[in-house]
This record gives sequence, C-alpha cells and structure tokens, in this order.
Amino acid sequence: MSTETGTAGNGTEGGPAAVEPASRRARGRATMKDVARLAGVGIKTVSRVVNRESGVSPAMAVRVEAAVRELGYRPDAGASALRRADGRTSAIGVVVDDVANPFFAALLRAVEEVAVRHGTVVLAGSADDDGSREREVAQAFTDRRVDGLIVAPSGSAVDELGSEVDRGLPVVVVDRAVEALRVDQVLSTNELGAADAVSHLAAHGHRRIAFLGDRTSIPTARERLAGYRQALAAAGLPVDERLVAADLHGEASAEGAALALFTGLPDGTWPTALFCAQNRVTIGVVRALRRLRLEDRVAVVGFDDFPLADLLQPGVTVVAQDPTRVGTTAATLLFARIDGRAEAPRTVWVPTTLLRRGSGEIRPDGAALSAAARG
Repeated sequence: MSTETGTAGNGTEGGPAAVEPASRRARGRATMKDVARLAGVGIKTVSRVVNRESGVSPAMAVRVEAAVRELGYRPDAGASALRRADGRTSAIGVVVDDVANPFFAALLRAVEEVAVRHGTVVLAGSADDDGSREREVAQAFTDRRVDGLIVAPSGSAVDELGSEVDRGLPVVVVDRAVEALRVDQVLSTNELGAADAVSHLAAHGHRRIAFLGDRTSIPTARERLAGYRQALAAAGLPVDERLVAADLHGEASAEGAALALFTGLPDGTWPTALFCAQNRVTIGVVRALRRLRLEDRVAVVGFDDFPLADLLQPGVTVVAQDPTRVGTTAATLLFARIDGRAEAPRTVWVPTTLLRRGSGEIRPDGAALSAAARG
C-alpha cells in the first residue's frame, strides 16, 4: 500500500503535514504558509481556494477550508489588491459631516447595501464641517487605495478632491453641490423644500415666521435660507431680520436661539411659527418650546426627519429628504465609474416630501402666546 507524501514548502501536495497543536503554534496572525502547512498542500493551492479560483479538487478544497477555519486565517486585502491586475482593493470611502446624524446614518446604510452586492467594504468618517479634518479623513482613505470616494464636501476641501479626481479616482458628491468639480452629484431639492415648508406655514395663517438654520458656510444651509426668503416674498410677507437665526451648529445653540426669540423680543413681536432648516436644529428648538410650554401654541416645520419625530406631542411636521435614495443613487453612480463608465458627469436631484404630523398645522393665536408669556 503506497502513501502520498509531500511538504508545503516545495509545493508538492499530499496528506496534512505534522503541525504543532494550536496552543503551541507561534502567536500572531496566521499566514497563507501556515494554512498550506496544516493542510499539507502548496501555497498556490491555498491561494486558489481562498480566491475562489478553479483548478483544485473538491477534497483538497475541503482540507484547505478546514485549515483556514482552524487557524482563523484572513487574507491580506492590501496584498491581494497589489496582485490584482486592476489594482482594486474592494473598498470605498465615505466622508460626511457626522455619521451619527440620522440623515447621514441612513445614507451610509444605503451605500453599504449597494457595496455588499459589489463585494466591497465601506470605510466611513466624520468631517464635522472642518475642512482640515475632511482632508485628513479623505487622505487616510486614499492612502489605503480605496477604489472610490463618496463625499459631502465642505468648501475648503474642494481643491484636494479635485486633485484626486485629476489622478483618476472616482468621486461622487452628495448633499452639497460643488460647481468646481466635474463629478457626479446627488442632491436634494433644498431650496424648493424650504419654500414648501414656509408656504405651508403661511397657508395656515402665519405672518411672523422665524428661520433657524445651520452654518451659512454650508451650501445646503444657504439654499434653505434662500427658500425661506423666496416663500415669504411669494406670500407678500416682509423678512424681519430679528426672526432670522443662522449659523447655528448643533442642538444646544439652536435651543438657545429659540429661547432668545421669545425672551429677547417684546410680547407681540414673537414669531408664531418656526422653520428649522436642519434636523439637529429642530431638536433643539422643540426642547426650547417645551421649556417655555409653547409646543402646542407655536407652529414648527423642520427640514430633515429624525427618529421619534412622529411620536412627540404634537408630532413634528418635517420636510423629509430621502437619504436612502441619495445613498443608493450615489453608490450606484460610483460603482459605474469604478467599472469604467466614462460619460459626462451628471447631477441627480432627489425630491423632498412634506410630512404633516401636527406641529406645522398649529394656527397662530396671539392671545395664547401673550397668556403664555404672562404665565
């Protein structure tokens, strides 16, 4: 009875080689050579099995897979990319303002769903509207040779993104329009959505409608402020600059700005309705109204939905973006570019939707506001 023998070191393949028990093997990450030694095959065979290539018998593949499981072997993605003819790493980067923001969290999830279908992992980072940090995050991703980037850019990082585009890296812009970049862009109808919100409040009888918005250095904040002014003009209402609170950032500053509208202005000049141009701003404003016990007397429409908005009393009326559609569209465009699509860049507009929940349908009642002020 003959017996096949062989060692992994010289590439011949037979039965499993003698290997120390796992507890006595050298500590550290298992290598392809370790798998080959345990399975009693050559390194090329391990490579074929790990990379799902043909040319390996079913029995030998079972041995290799068992060794992979026992050793906890994980392929080196970077080394695999260097061996690939196309140089791809099967990874993309996503850079947004804040991955914890409900809008960007939903967008990122949609991107992941598309990436999974392409066998690609997603690296994500928050820029916090800081151009320097945005550059650092994007650079960290490109240093890892991602196959493409999806970015919600700040104005100060556009030049660096342009350099990456010039070097051939596929880039798709989301949320914030950038005229200086010739790339695909997926944007919401911010100005139109803001105008719809303010027109809705005016249609319910409001004449003193305040604006509370994010930093005007952000394109979307400027667009929503423009929509606010446009809707007031269309309704024949003047803009009272005392009711415009821009350049807010986060819930705390929005709460403070809303409190100031009712504590810093004389009774009778208070706004009867508030348009909040970003979801975290809306959350801060709702908190302020509850502190003042005005939540059922002052109308509110927010831009961007947020968790539990429909469960508050009253429910918060919002102009909802569609982050899932934005993320899915952006990822689809990016993978098309990665796969070589070379047509001219295009901009895809994703419409917003007004969701009526109660807070935006409160009608003005000056007497009630005055009574609240005295109370």
